Amino acid sequence: MTDSKYKLNNAKDKVLGEVKEAIGKVTGNEDLELKGKIQSSKSDLKEKGIKIKKDFIKNINDIIDEKGDKK
Repeated sequence: MTDSKYKLNNAKDKVLGEVKEAIGKVTGNEDLELKGKIQSSKSDLKEKGIKIKKDFIKNINDIIDEKGDKK
């Protein structure tokens, strides 16, 4: 899956989670509210994981480039 597809899916999950949470609050449905919070939080974690992965790959590439420049 491409980067933009991940971002789109995460954004969709975030919005759907927030909608479920809001509907749960308005209707007094605690289960739906909790499911919405979980879905929204899960989306946030996925986004952070993607950022960490990108930063890690960039750092590894920088180290490899530095070692290549010293030869």
